[in-house]
Amino acid sequence: MIKFEKYEGDGNDFIMINNLKGDIKLKGEYIKSICDRHFGIGADGIILLESSKKGDCFMNYYNSDGTDAEMCGNGVRCTAKFYLEQTTSPTSRQESHPKELNIDTRAGIKNVKINKDDTYSVNMGAPVFTHPDFPSGELSIEGLTFECVSMGNPHAVVMVDSLDDYDVPSVGPEVEKDYHFPNKINVEFVEKVKDDYCKVKVWERGCGLTLACGTGACAVYAILKKKNKNLKEITLEFPGGKLFLSENPEGEIILRGPATFVFKGEIK
Repeated sequence: MIKFEKYEGDGNDFIMINNLKGDIKLKGEYIKSICDRHFGIGADGIILLESSKKGDCFMNYYNSDGTDAEMCGNGVRCTAKFYLEQTTSPTSRQESHPKELNIDTRAGIKNVKINKDDTYSVNMGAPVFTHPDFPSGELSIEGLTFECVSMGNPHAVVMVDSLDDYDVPSVGPEVEKDYHFPNKINVEFVEKVKDDYCKVKVWERGCGLTLACGTGACAVYAILKKKNKNLKEITLEFPGGKLFLSENPEGEIILRGPATFVFKGEIK
């Protein structure tokens, strides 16, 4: 039996497993089966909490289809909270827990600060606009104009007048698998409400339609910031909740949002 805990960040949910001893090995088909919402636990992905020589811990993240992924912004916040829950006593968490952690990921070390309101702020690094995973500049796909950016994983962002006008579950997979993207891509549809507030729907590579996406939020912010240099903190409203984005003096994007425990159990 494998012990697990379920966490979510704005509805983006994960099966969390403590693998600090390194004795748990999961195969793709098994990951896919336990992430199934009808026949398994149900989740957008699975995170194995593992030891790291570079940081406090390593986030070994897999999409719900069993493929590994470079990065997950909501997953990093959940990993930080899960790590503290697994390695510190309730008393020390309340009185003297670390105010920040360094989480090792496939996209490098991510610094996570624990805020007084129990939200988590992640330094997601600087956006990259030139990358082998996508062409530079604007792209016309499915009659829409996309701009691409990497936040450790690739994203295609499109601005639309109204999210209600687009069937994201139909358009999303067509863009994800478009020939322009050799390793597929995450897709964000963005409706601008005002300069510092947008609504977003996302189609995640390897997951499908999700309620929120941390790296996707950063990708949206990067594209908006590219168009408006004076942009500071913004709020992005996903179907699962709100995420808050800003930029530090070094040009790195800071993602702030919740991480919430849901339930725990055991599975074969």
